[in-house]
Amino acid sequence: MSKKINVTLRIWRQNGPITDGGFESFQMNEVDTAMSFLELLDVLNADLERQGVAPVAFDHDCREGICGACGAVVNGQAHGPDRETTLCQLHMRRFEDGDIITIEPWRAKGFPVIKDLMVDRSAFDRVMQAGGFVTVRTGQAPDAHAIPVSKQEADNAMDAAQCIGCGACVAACPNASAMLFVGAKASHLAYLPQGAPEKHQRVLGMVEQMDKEGFGNCTNHYECEAACPKAISVRHIAKLNRDHIAAAIVSK
Repeated sequence: MSKKINVTLRIWRQNGPITDGGFESFQMNEVDTAMSFLELLDVLNADLERQGVAPVAFDHDCREGICGACGAVVNGQAHGPDRETTLCQLHMRRFEDGDIITIEPWRAKGFPVIKDLMVDRSAFDRVMQAGGFVTVRTGQAPDAHAIPVSKQEADNAMDAAQCIGCGACVAACPNASAMLFVGAKASHLAYLPQGAPEKHQRVLGMVEQMDKEGFGNCTNHYECEAACPKAISVRHIAKLNRDHIAAAIVSK
């Protein structure tokens, strides 16, 4: 059952990657707890526009936890306090009357601020492009039994393929590492026979590009797995490391 609460929002405002930013506070009264977090920001922006003030810039798209577009750090936690939840799925019933809610963008060298809570995550696109492609023929769907895949391997691939590329793993990591993202994207093809021919080339290219983008190294804090809205396991990082070592040896 919903109720009304009053909260204070401390939101990071910044005009661009090379400008200084700072927190601004906004009092929100009579907030319906059935409202989603992004709906709260919508209400705030409508009020700001009526006052002639620039609205808060933030990323969003499907608002169903699928696209990976939304993302912000809420009270020090990527996507907010709920586990396995994107920012768009976070609801105001998670907060109490009188709460002060601090909202910040993803903070990482690889994710420069565009404006306010919006960051440039095109580094992830470049990492994916560095992975290349699969040479398996496309077109008409093959019969389900044409390429045998064990259930365990298929399950592993599907677990990795759940990654929506939101960047919460980078935002949560003390080192701003992208290893969970890269591990998931490399693993979901590496587990399948269709991805085997380019396996070594793919992992070398993606790791090299990840380093070029300025992401940090993994030192096993496990914050990435805790923040991931799809609960992707750090075992994909372990697989990435093993595959990268094998690829480096083979390529010599």
